[in-house]
Amino acid sequence: MTASARALSVEVCTEERAFAELAGEWERLYRACPSATPFQSHAWLHSWWLSYGRAGRLRLVLVRRGGELVAAAPMMRVHHPLPALVPIGGAITDLCDVLIDDEVAAPGAGALADALAGLARTALIDFREVRPGGAMERVYLCWRGPRHRLRDSMCLELPGVPMDQLVERLSSRHAQRVRNKVSRLARLGIEWRVVPHDETGAALRRLLELHRLQWEGRKMSAEHMRPRFLEHLVRSVAPMARCGRAAVTEFLLEGAVVAVNLNLLSEGMTGTYLYGFHPRLRERKVDVAAMLLHASTEHLVSDGGHRVLSLLRGDEPYKYRWHPESAPNQRFLLARRRTLPLLAVAAGEGAARHRARKVLRHTRGTADHR
Repeated sequence: MTASARALSVEVCTEERAFAELAGEWERLYRACPSATPFQSHAWLHSWWLSYGRAGRLRLVLVRRGGELVAAAPMMRVHHPLPALVPIGGAITDLCDVLIDDEVAAPGAGALADALAGLARTALIDFREVRPGGAMERVYLCWRGPRHRLRDSMCLELPGVPMDQLVERLSSRHAQRVRNKVSRLARLGIEWRVVPHDETGAALRRLLELHRLQWEGRKMSAEHMRPRFLEHLVRSVAPMARCGRAAVTEFLLEGAVVAVNLNLLSEGMTGTYLYGFHPRLRERKVDVAAMLLHASTEHLVSDGGHRVLSLLRGDEPYKYRWHPESAPNQRFLLARRRTLPLLAVAAGEGAARHRARKVLRHTRGTADHR
């Protein structure tokens, strides 16, 4: 064991109050972890816990060096469908990961792996939705017991360049069509602005109301309409907007807000998380996807650029018209000898789901070409 590794100490925090008090330390660690996404910020994770966490389930693995927090795995215990430790964040969190200070990358990952091995005596470590290049990859490589890696949800990414450069990636015919749609935004007088952080709460309420109108009469995520989701968004996004980790954009037509978009930001990524728009934009033949993308790239470039523009989870057909790069998330299953049967069940279920998704995509593609 190296000297830097011997200097590390590990604790497992289960107290909700202690989680809240970690905000300052967590912020320093977040800045020191190059692969961190907005979903690993303390504001997002602690707010999620307040809305969705259950008493007695919290498991924060904390690694310190000389008292300073240098690695953390935000996890919780679940009992169904299998006894497991899973990342905090649940279904509304597109990207999960651990945090490791880059100065102690190797020993920090080893310390997290050792601590998780202790927790894995009675439960599977099931770490889902890790972005390629995430810090959890290091923990996986340090694991000394049974392990398995699977593909998880598909994410699609675009380069962080101005709209005219994105259009150049398209065929000449498609590119001209998009230019016409962008020009139409100006002719209609649609304008947009990034909402000041102290107006974020009201803007998010408008976003969810417009989201409801957008999906009226069609199947949508029921969670987006629940009070706890709104409470989580307002509680987490307001402080994230204050420090530049979120941007809420309002779109106005004839003086009225007709769409609201929420982007989450980190050092290397802008993620398009959620939006809502009034159905009358369809009546005015507005290409909403082009409008949102145009505003997102404009904000990204004005903010310094160099980020990837992630369309986050989901491989809906409309996203592919922009010729994105595929960036499938990863799922890491870690076990001890006693919990190896749990790993086998989870790996089998995951592989079956992946095959089913491939068949479904092939079926949809065949139908589209008929």
